[in-house]
Amino acid sequence: MSEQRTIRIHLNGTDRDVEADHTVRTLIESLDLHPALIVVELNREILSRDLYEKAPVRDGDTIELVHFVGGG
Repeated sequence: MSEQRTIRIHLNGTDRDVEADHTVRTLIESLDLHPALIVVELNREILSRDLYEKAPVRDGDTIELVHFVGGG
């Protein structure tokens, strides 16, 4: 039986336990958000969208997700 390992991150102002093997992209998708509509700040630095799939989510990371809302 395999044990699911979790890590603790600070997501949009709240501490949260998440699966340990997430990338930024899979974290966004696990929250039912669309990566193309999200701006990610990872540890106080804006992360380029082309890095979402490569950037691992690590224990202790601070992540802010800002999503765009269209309107007129």
